[in-house]
Amino acid sequence: MNITIGSAPDSWGVWFPSDPQQTPWHRFMDEIVEAGYEWTELGPYGYLPTDLATLRRELDNRGLKVTGTFAMANVEEPSLWGELERQVLGAGERLAALDAKYLVLIDDTYTDLFTGEEIAPKRLDENAWGRFIETTHKVADIARDRFGLQLVFHPHAETHVEYEDQIEVFLEQTDPDRVSICFDTGHHAYRGGDPINFMRRHHDRIPYLHLKSIDPEIQKQVETAGIPFAAAVKMDMFVEPSKGAVDFLAFRDLLQEIDYNGYAIVEQDMYPAPFDKPLPIAKRTREYLREIGIG
Repeated sequence: MNITIGSAPDSWGVWFPSDPQQTPWHRFMDEIVEAGYEWTELGPYGYLPTDLATLRRELDNRGLKVTGTFAMANVEEPSLWGELERQVLGAGERLAALDAKYLVLIDDTYTDLFTGEEIAPKRLDENAWGRFIETTHKVADIARDRFGLQLVFHPHAETHVEYEDQIEVFLEQTDPDRVSICFDTGHHAYRGGDPINFMRRHHDRIPYLHLKSIDPEIQKQVETAGIPFAAAVKMDMFVEPSKGAVDFLAFRDLLQEIDYNGYAIVEQDMYPAPFDKPLPIAKRTREYLREIGIG
């Protein structure tokens, strides 16, 4: 087993390129190193320096290496292809220049992050689903052919691939040589799935992990009251791996059993977050993962 551990701006409360409620980028970069990580995702484009020479210098000065970053858009919507393509090309150029390996693709949410209003259908019809799969392959081909990157698709709460049955169909209908999965233990548990069982069955499609857990009591409240995703995050739905519903000791045992070799990014959704909140959590999480033998 050989696992490369990293973290991400999301674990510092960063969801947007610019927001006064978010940890300043230089503080994030200093604190991720202080917490004991050597690898990072880049977060939303515009959060870290956009000038490549400046970004490379800031990373090198701290001994940080990059695993990947994400593109997020309505994957099934033809009129928005130009926006998704722009994100993919921009991310691809930066990732290739920084010797990263992975582009994470996330479907946009069907709810408004701020109001919780449903702004798109929760489930796609057959035609829209066909476009979804076609566009995923299109993004994968651009990532691979132009930038040498592997596409990892991220099933995510309140998107069109969030429940286990949707992920199963997605895996069946995508080319395993072109499309892999960024498997998020917290999002999977949040939507009622069993992360350990799913990982056991599909680890050959999962080179890239997002690690976090969930608070089961808050999950019950969310399910009962129909609380939207962003509001659930504010309630501290997602918790560090040493706490919550996901059994990380059993997950560790499975990773050892399958001799997992890949990347594992600690990505604990929190927005907004007081500036002094993320670092202690990041330190505890890094130490916990080290203690139990994950990275």
